[in-house]
Amino acid sequence: MQTFIKRLNDLLTEIEVSFTKLKITEKQNEANNLTKELAQPEVWNNPTNAQLKTKKLSAINNSIEPWIFLRVQAKDLIDLIGLGDESLNDEFETQVTALEKEYKELKKDLLFNGEFDNHDAIIRLSAGVGGNDAQDWTEMLERMYLRWAKKSNFITKIIDRSVGEEAGIKSSIIEVGGGANVYGKLKSENGVHRLVRLSPFNSDNLRQTSFALVEILPKIDQPDEVKIDDKDLRIDVYRSGGKGGQSVNTTDSAVRITHTPTGLVVAIQNERSQTQNRETAMSILRSKLLQLKLETRANSIADLQAGESASWGSQIRNYVMHPYTLVKDTRTKYEETDVQAVLDGNIDGFIETYLEQFVSN
Repeated sequence: MQTFIKRLNDLLTEIEVSFTKLKITEKQNEANNLTKELAQPEVWNNPTNAQLKTKKLSAINNSIEPWIFLRVQAKDLIDLIGLGDESLNDEFETQVTALEKEYKELKKDLLFNGEFDNHDAIIRLSAGVGGNDAQDWTEMLERMYLRWAKKSNFITKIIDRSVGEEAGIKSSIIEVGGGANVYGKLKSENGVHRLVRLSPFNSDNLRQTSFALVEILPKIDQPDEVKIDDKDLRIDVYRSGGKGGQSVNTTDSAVRITHTPTGLVVAIQNERSQTQNRETAMSILRSKLLQLKLETRANSIADLQAGESASWGSQIRNYVMHPYTLVKDTRTKYEETDVQAVLDGNIDGFIETYLEQFVSN
């Protein structure tokens, strides 16, 4: 009996340390305050703001409730074992082991200690130089992330997509949400991804190297999180392009927004409404500026200058399909030999290894 109690007391000690690191008590207080706010009828006079608060409350509860429940279970089991019924030893062993296993799984939350880790994410994919091969590679990456998100029970939405003339895609912007720490999990994917394979677009079937840029941005729901001076923006409106069909706009609804101090450009044309395209473009620009601020460790958005982002210079992963098969991360040295499995969305090994090596508890 004492062995079980000691194991549970050790577990509770670790849980309490985790509570402090994860600021569970502070988050409980924040959730209580949000619940009180949402109970007031006047908050629903602004539906957009109320929905953001509801979403935030749900995210907080999803992150803290498993921890609170685990602590309660451990304390209740100590009380039960304290009654001294040795005939239940086998059952106690099973329950204590289950709680220890649950803690080990929950402990992964400690890896997500970044300020924006609990945000949803925006994935921006851009084909590099290489024509059809690069565009096809970019579409393969789009498929990989969509499959990973589905396996992770996240919700995805393609908010803008530019198709290649002959194959693949030139670019794609995907919003990923519906779960905890989406940005925290995806941020390891930020950088240049390199593919080596026999080209299906070359009549001689020669080996081809292709590049695609993957940008992972924290999704900013509230404009106040990233303040942009209006005088720093140039907004152009133009007619959407496309290959034809019902999805093509025939009005000048596409929007291109340029942040003049940094030279960052975001163009959106998928929505039929110019207002919707502008709102989406501004949301992505805020996210991109925030990511750039984090990368350069600038004190504020106003401190950012042109040419500071070196995203195309940071090759992070090689995918080799010929003459051998291997996917290797250049930062962590983690590798997988089943390239197809990785391209089918099995990238958790790369994500978890990155977090374990580069995120301190």
